[in-house]
Amino acid sequence: MARVLSVSDSIVIDVTPEVAYRAVSDPGDMGRWSPENLGTTSGSADGPVEVGTSFVGRNKRGRFRWVTRCTVTAAEPGRHFAFRVHAIGVGRPRLRGPIATWEYRFEPAGDGTRVTETWTDDRRTWPDLAANTFDRIVTSGRTFADFQTRNIRTTLRNLKRELERQPAR
Repeated sequence: MARVLSVSDSIVIDVTPEVAYRAVSDPGDMGRWSPENLGTTSGSADGPVEVGTSFVGRNKRGRFRWVTRCTVTAAEPGRHFAFRVHAIGVGRPRLRGPIATWEYRFEPAGDGTRVTETWTDDRRTWPDLAANTFDRIVTSGRTFADFQTRNIRTTLRNLKRELERQPAR
């Protein structure tokens, strides 16, 4: 079976596109919403970041922990934020290569913002059989597309809950 290389989901949040963008473009805060990401390592950029900014993300799945080196590829306040993951490791991101791209789009929706989160599998050189086997091992039986679909939905729900709870800025 051929791999699904990209999945996305959207949610409308009752804040402006600028408020939603500010939250998502601070990689250190992603751990507040994501079921897998724990934010960034100390020494990574704080606050909203710019194109070319590199940061190290901390991640967990069950008891397993790892880090990833990421570089911001789009930073258009209130419109578009993206980064690519290009190195991974347990203590330091030593193993280099294309891994994934994460993208967030912000569009006005009534009095709120439609936030769309997209994950793209950048492991294009991996044969489908090898990728599917690896994915099922590290995700307890699922493909990464299925796994990330669930993670994206959870992240967006958590982001909505937190941003709508905060006083208007």
